[in-house]
Amino acid sequence: MKYFNLFSDILITKGVNRILISDLQRNSSELQSLELNNIVEELKSNSIEEVFSFYDKESKEIAQEYLNFLLEKEYGFITENNWDENFPPLSMAFRDASTISNIFIETADLVLSPQLVQSIENLGIRHLVIYCERELSLSDFLNLEDTFNNSCLESIEIFSLYHSGVDEDMMKNLNEKCVRIYSLIFHKCEKAPFEVSDVFKFNLVFTSQYLKINSCGKVDLKYFDTNMMKVLEAVNHNSCLNKKIGIDINGNIKNCPAMRSNFGNINNTTLEEAILHQDFKKYWNLTKAGIEICKDCEFRNVCTDCRAFTEQTHKNNEGLDISKPLKCGYNPYTNQWDEWSTNPLKQKAIQNYSMQQLNRDA
Repeated sequence: MKYFNLFSDILITKGVNRILISDLQRNSSELQSLELNNIVEELKSNSIEEVFSFYDKESKEIAQEYLNFLLEKEYGFITENNWDENFPPLSMAFRDASTISNIFIETADLVLSPQLVQSIENLGIRHLVIYCERELSLSDFLNLEDTFNNSCLESIEIFSLYHSGVDEDMMKNLNEKCVRIYSLIFHKCEKAPFEVSDVFKFNLVFTSQYLKINSCGKVDLKYFDTNMMKVLEAVNHNSCLNKKIGIDINGNIKNCPAMRSNFGNINNTTLEEAILHQDFKKYWNLTKAGIEICKDCEFRNVCTDCRAFTEQTHKNNEGLDISKPLKCGYNPYTNQWDEWSTNPLKQKAIQNYSMQQLNRDA
C-alpha cells in the first residue's frame, strides 16, 4: 500500500468555493479547487489505492492529475506506510516572548521622550513604525537611530512627507550610518528624485499618494503575506492588533493610532500602565475565523485584519466589532474583487469615518 503525505509546512485554508495552499517554508500561496481539497482529505486516512478505488475510470484520471500536481509542487511525498502515524504534524502554535512586539507612533517629529524610550525597552518591543507629516532631515533620522543604541528594538519603519532635500546623496549617507531603519516611505512625491536600486540596507519607496493614518487597512492581494510567523499569528490571534500598541498625534495610547478607544495619554500614563487596562487586549485573540464574511474566505490566514475601519454591521456577545474590514472589496462567495469605496453597502460606514475626501483623493 502506498500513502500520500502532505508536508507539515503546507497549510490548506478552505473557502466557500476554493482553497488556498500556503507553502510556509517557501513563503508562497496559490489558489486551487475544492475538489483537490477533498482528495487531500481522503488521502489523510486512506492509502492511494483505496482512494482511487472510490472512483470510476474518468474520476481516477482526474485524481491522478491532482496527485501528480501535489508531487510536482513538492507539497507532499509518497511512502510505503502511513507516515502520519509516526510523525506529528507541524505545531500551529504562535509564540512571541515579548509583552508587546510592535509600536505605531503618529508624531509631529522624530523626538521621543526618554520615558517612552524606556517603556519600549521595558516591554521588549522589537519593531517601531513612525508616521510623521514633517519634512525630515538626515540628522532627524540619525538622531532617532542614536536614541535606540544598545536597545532591544530591532527595526524602524518611517512614513514621511517627501521634500526636495530627499535626494540620492542623503539616502547614501543614511545607508552608511543607519542600523535599525529598514523601511522608508516618502509620500506626496509627484516623481521619484532618482531611480531606486537595491544598494540600500533599507526598503525605499516614493509614492505620489498623500498617506494619512486613515489610509491604512486596505485589503489587496499585494499585501498578503505567507511568512510562517505571520500566518501562525493569524491562525491564533488578530493579525493586526495582537501584541501591538499605538500612540496618536495627541499622545493618546491606543491599540492602533487610528482607533477611537484610548487607554491614557503618554504625557501622564506609561505604556506599562496602559496595557493593564481591562480592555486593552480585548481584540488580541479575535481571529479571522470569528469575523463575519472573513470566516468563509480562503485568504483569511494570509490577510491582515483592520478593526479601526470596519463595515460596522456586527458585534459579538462580548461587544467586539466582528464586521468585515471596510476597505476589503473581495467577495468570497463569488470570488470577485470590486472597488470597496464605491460599494453602496459601505457608504454609511464611510460617512461615519469621514472618509469621503480620502476616497476622492485616492
